[in-house]
Amino acid sequence: MSSTTVCAIAAIVMLVLLFLKVPVYISVLGGSAIYFILAKANPIVYAQQAITGVESISLLAIPFFVCAGIVMNYTGVTSRIMDFCSVLTGRMTGGLAQVNILLSTLMGGLSGSNLADAAMEAKMMVPEMEKAGFSKAFSTVVTAVSSMITPLIPPGIAMILYGCIANVSIGKLFMSGLSVGAILCIAEMIMAAMISRKRGYRPMRTEKISGSEFWGALRPALLPLCLPIIIIGGIRLGIFTATEAGAVAILYAVVLGIIYRNIHFRDMAIAMKETVTSTASIMLIVSAASVFSWILTKEKIPQALTNWMIMNINNKYVFLIIVNIFLIIVGMFIEGNASMIILVPLLAPIAKSFGIDEIQFAMVYIFNNAIGAFSPPMGTLMFVTCGITGCKTKDFIKEAIPWYIMLVLVLLLLSYVPICTTWIVNLLY
Repeated sequence: MSSTTVCAIAAIVMLVLLFLKVPVYISVLGGSAIYFILAKANPIVYAQQAITGVESISLLAIPFFVCAGIVMNYTGVTSRIMDFCSVLTGRMTGGLAQVNILLSTLMGGLSGSNLADAAMEAKMMVPEMEKAGFSKAFSTVVTAVSSMITPLIPPGIAMILYGCIANVSIGKLFMSGLSVGAILCIAEMIMAAMISRKRGYRPMRTEKISGSEFWGALRPALLPLCLPIIIIGGIRLGIFTATEAGAVAILYAVVLGIIYRNIHFRDMAIAMKETVTSTASIMLIVSAASVFSWILTKEKIPQALTNWMIMNINNKYVFLIIVNIFLIIVGMFIEGNASMIILVPLLAPIAKSFGIDEIQFAMVYIFNNAIGAFSPPMGTLMFVTCGITGCKTKDFIKEAIPWYIMLVLVLLLLSYVPICTTWIVNLLY
């Protein structure tokens, strides 16, 4: 049996297991095991790759930032930022929908996890939006789509993973994420205003915000909002690495809890437990996908795919169209972190051969993953928010149609206007 046939069988087994909703890491390990059995490869390599795949120092940033975000939820930071967002967006058309979007943008700089953000806001914001007259489907969709901003804003976990896999500067990805996250935030707020105006969703207030009222809302939120500045500034000035920034974030979160007198031992114990379970689920996927990546490398599939694309695709613009369509389809069925570890080693070298900036391609890739998490049939953001709010999936999909159009337009902007992803990086580096 040829090596190509063995690889194809392994990939098919993996995809079948994924479609059967077998846990991602088991699906990937299962497909990899089939390859090792059929190819009669040394099983010791299987174990070695599974272990070494999670030994990267850069991956330590993941549990650090996950822990920091969870601790901030338990120390009352989230509620302070939500109050500040309410003051800022209270007069905008859409009211609480705008609060929802801005809250995700600001919290993205604290938690780094889109699923954690979606779960938190589904519990906090959707009941309040329904009380204010918003439909359940609209409220759920706004919560899910706003959570897409989280992996694009530093310290997004997706950027850390991509940087480790493709050997791209995580600091530069963080800088680029500032502009990409801001673009998506603005686009979502415009879309929310358009839909709200059409449906008669009113602002929360009509009177102008006074200076004292603004300062009264900003003061409690000021210290939490300094965290992204501390992280980015520290990395850029060389005070600490992206990994060490995660430890700084935890320390900062604990200090905030002490300052606000809202830190309790019982909550910290729960936070540590949530950190362990969240980190374990991510690392298991990383470990499994590392084995599959070794198989792809051994069989020289990245090189073969690169040569085929260079010979059959004339320019980078056609390549970007094909990649965007492909990644959106993949994202509908496969969890983003798993697809990233499998596909980035294949696609990043091809993008580089076409002269596409590595930072631009990274952000385009991460944005495609975010769209996939929002999309049926297996979109994780859709299932998390619908599960918490009780919204029917068919109602969610129907409500999400105009948002998909907006997301595609933003994706095209990022793909074909490089300055949207690189201007801050070029300015600072």
